[in-house]
Amino acid sequence: MAQTTERYGDWPLKRLMTEVVGSGHKSADDMTREQAREAFTRILDGEPDHTTLGAFWLANRWKRNTPEELAAYIDVMAEESVEFAAPDCDPVDCGANYDGKGRSAILGVGAGLVAAAAGTPVVTHSGDRVPTQEQDAYKHVLDELGVRTDLAPEESAEMVDETGFGFYYQPNFNPGIDAISERRAMMGVRTFVNTIETLANPAEASVHLGSFYHLPYAKRIIDTFAESEHYEVPRVVMFQGMEGYDDIRPGSTTVAVGEDGDLDDFEIKTAEYGMDFDAEDLGVDDVAADSATITEEVLAGERDDQFADAVALNGAFRIYAREDCDSLDEGLSTAREVIADGSAASVLDDLRDV
Repeated sequence: MAQTTERYGDWPLKRLMTEVVGSGHKSADDMTREQAREAFTRILDGEPDHTTLGAFWLANRWKRNTPEELAAYIDVMAEESVEFAAPDCDPVDCGANYDGKGRSAILGVGAGLVAAAAGTPVVTHSGDRVPTQEQDAYKHVLDELGVRTDLAPEESAEMVDETGFGFYYQPNFNPGIDAISERRAMMGVRTFVNTIETLANPAEASVHLGSFYHLPYAKRIIDTFAESEHYEVPRVVMFQGMEGYDDIRPGSTTVAVGEDGDLDDFEIKTAEYGMDFDAEDLGVDDVAADSATITEEVLAGERDDQFADAVALNGAFRIYAREDCDSLDEGLSTAREVIADGSAASVLDDLRDV
């Protein structure tokens, strides 16, 4: 039974459900920072009854979390679960692809290697079959490419400094979140944990790159970092795609840039940057294996198709996110150059030797 203790305070999840968040998506109240902190501390400790935990997650999904609540969650995650290991360089943090893809190619590995070859260090992180989709993510593509993924956080940081590209494995750097995977899987729907795990930022990067489906979500993430008492992420770059992915969706795409909490947004047409095709054209049969093959072939200069264009543009966005180019056009030109001269393929070779 949930107890009021010195560690927790006065707000077990059952009381929060009864008095604050559980009355429905129109009438529920938002939690204070202190209430949200206590709730997530209890969750990471495995304290709530399973039924109450599921109801709490569902109530938060219905009412939608405020930036203050999300900031409280990520602060508790940082304090109670995340093992940080910062490389000497300051990379772009790419953590969107957690519960994975089931139909289209994962381009983030190739895009990150292209950016690394251009001098923009990139960090990616994911777990292994994360709920609720439990599909292929960064880890599985890297495994197919012969790159070590079961790394301690310090090893991941060394990988970034040695190659310009690094992978952090959730069970090793964020074990508290990994420990509640079974409970999340039993929910059958995404919860706020799917949002906050992508913001873990184990490399302590000052730039976060993510995606959104609707612009208000981008604003919410920007405001979450601004509200956080632990994280200092002064620059957040998000583009319109599918929430939980970090690949640009072909078409008319909105880009949101947050600088110290302020939002600027603009629109690009991806066809003007080489992505003159539909999202369906990026479909594959075996996501992990085919994505790995596509990555190798693009970096080797063996493809000039839609996948090559998509990898180059996504690589350019990583360069742009870190402000290592003056414009997206310049970033795209650089991305194509490092593919053509073999630099990007060399980064993959270096990764395999780590």
